Amino acid sequence: MAWTWRFEKADGSEAVPTVEPEEFTTQGDAESWIGEQWRDLRDGGIDQVRLFEDSTEIYPGPMSLHADEE
Repeated sequence: MAWTWRFEKADGSEAVPTVEPEEFTTQGDAESWIGEQWRDLRDGGIDQVRLFEDSTEIYPGPMSLHADEE
């Protein structure tokens, strides 16, 4: 199993992050990484992310990186 993040603009289009993404072996590792990197990702132009286990999306919809601004 591989856990990966998809990085998106606010309109849902895929975006290239300024922070080098990783492939994770556990959901916890992936979530810890996003917890450490979300501000840098947001500052680099990423508006939202989606977590996948292989090709299965884990959460129902994207997670905004602008939660602290709402």
